[in-house]
Amino acid sequence: MLPVPVEGLEPLIATIALITGLAWASGLRLYLTLFIVGIIVHFKLLALPPALEVLGHPWALAASGIMVIAEFLADKVPGFDSVWDLVHTFIRIPAGAILAAAAAGYADPVWVIVAAILGGAIASGSHLAKSGTRALINTSPEPVSNWTASLGEDALLVGGLWLMLKHPFLFLGALVVFLLLLAWLVPKLVIAVRRLFLARARSN
Repeated sequence: MLPVPVEGLEPLIATIALITGLAWASGLRLYLTLFIVGIIVHFKLLALPPALEVLGHPWALAASGIMVIAEFLADKVPGFDSVWDLVHTFIRIPAGAILAAAAAGYADPVWVIVAAILGGAIASGSHLAKSGTRALINTSPEPVSNWTASLGEDALLVGGLWLMLKHPFLFLGALVVFLLLLAWLVPKLVIAVRRLFLARARSN
């Protein structure tokens, strides 16, 4: 099944872009991802796999819409945004795996499991990059850098989903670059965040 009706693109590439893209987006902004996909399904803007159609139900849209507002506000409060990220470690990553599996459509069950594993890993990466970076940004006493980063993440997610749906080849290329940067960045983020917590523990 071709999940995105884009001319000249192989169905497999479009499906892989959908699987990896939804996982990546879930680690960054889960509720906005659910809401955008729900809008696409509800208004039949694009053909997506049947397993994602439940997101277009009015009640599902209402729930994800409310959480979009809640996350938008929570993410703009320095300090509280890191608490929000910590709690959502246990939500975004499993959700990314589930969305990736749903995006695989009616594929062989083995490939659905592969999509779920891959989705969970990608969601973990984008979540770690977001939460680690924000924890470091929160060391600054002024809120402007926090707001700028938060709005930048909102824009990045919308742009990434658009690229995923309209230009799957370009999205996959960008995702490869992201994963390479992530492999370089995550160890540095872990060390920096660890030093931050140790410094705060000593100061207390």
